[in-house]
Amino acid sequence: MNADTAPRRNASVSLRRALAILEFVRCRPPGSGGATLTELADAVGINKSSVLRLTAPLVEARLLDRDSGAGRFRLGPAALSLWQAYLDQMDLRSVASDHLRGLMRRTGHTCHLVLPDGHDVVYADKVENTTIVRMASRIGARMPAYRTAVGKAILAFSPPDLVADVLADGLPSVTEHTITDPAVFHEELRRVRVRGYAIDDRENEPEVRCVAAPVFDHGRDPIAAISVSSLVSRLPVARVREMGPQVAEVAARISAELGAPPSGEESGRPGP
Repeated sequence: MNADTAPRRNASVSLRRALAILEFVRCRPPGSGGATLTELADAVGINKSSVLRLTAPLVEARLLDRDSGAGRFRLGPAALSLWQAYLDQMDLRSVASDHLRGLMRRTGHTCHLVLPDGHDVVYADKVENTTIVRMASRIGARMPAYRTAVGKAILAFSPPDLVADVLADGLPSVTEHTITDPAVFHEELRRVRVRGYAIDDRENEPEVRCVAAPVFDHGRDPIAAISVSSLVSRLPVARVREMGPQVAEVAARISAELGAPPSGEESGRPGP
């Protein structure tokens, strides 16, 4: 290695470690209070002094905040600004925005736009009726796809190997209604494909029902999903079934604006 490439390599290693620190802090569970210096050093595999050196510019840029009392690191306000800027630049979010508001007005319930991320879904937008009970979901939150309507709507039209990977990770129960049997889950995805929408009947939260439909891109690949959610007391099963085609229709309009061909004119990729 010559003298010119050494500084570039060192800078690249430092950048990767700083990004690993950000990712570790991001993945800390809610209520943890952030990550300690020791946890960061162990996670990244470097000593504490190196962690302090790498986090200093992150704190200065407000990507990280450090609690002056406990000394724990948390995501700073600049991280939220980056996320918001990312969302603002997304054509998908812009296209879906008016449709979500219209769906909320028609149903009277909270509507979401979510994006797939590996085996999870991430909430990208939320429109709620502030005159009724507010939902606990929040933009930027992630949830395992298998136990949500939005996740099942996406997985139903995803490549079979992704579904296999999700099943290989297991389907742990979080409520008494969570689907945990792979065979039952496969049948659930088949029904989603047939009717065009997915239902979460208290599978993710014990008092919440949700109906969702996938959003497709120009290649007819599922790139998002929209949903209507409410408490079971306000959203009986019969009403969910009535709303399913409405949600699927709105999702189809969003897909069309993104250049997706009509259903039945897929790009040739075999379905699950």
